[in-house]
Amino acid sequence: MGKGSNVQKKQQAQLRNAKDRGKTEEERKAAAAKATVDKAAFKCELCLQTFMISSKPPLLWQHVQAKHPAGTSPTACFPELLKDFDPNDPLGEKKAAELKAAAAQAAAVPVKKKVVKKNDDLDSLLDAGLTKGKKK
Repeated sequence: MGKGSNVQKKQQAQLRNAKDRGKTEEERKAAAAKATVDKAAFKCELCLQTFMISSKPPLLWQHVQAKHPAGTSPTACFPELLKDFDPNDPLGEKKAAELKAAAAQAAAVPVKKKVVKKNDDLDSLLDAGLTKGKKK
């Protein structure tokens, strides 16, 4: 009777200890590799400073303005990221509003269908051999 409860206690303790151990060696290596890739996601071409993958274009723009001489092109530092960046609209709200307005305008223009009117009046139908209707 006592052995059964000790076995269960031992199994529960082993499960608790397995959770406390944390990651395996392979999991640690994979996490370290991902962290190094993410850490050097954005790299300034001029000063080679690295930025995290979560860095947004306003932060990169601020780096160009603060760390490099005046007149330095932002695309010289970050060619792919800052080619369409507008410093007057750092969050891209104006551009999004313009695109939304253009889409709404394109959708607002209805396409008119051509309606072919038939100029067949009653006399022309009667001449063709049609009758006015059934006689009762």
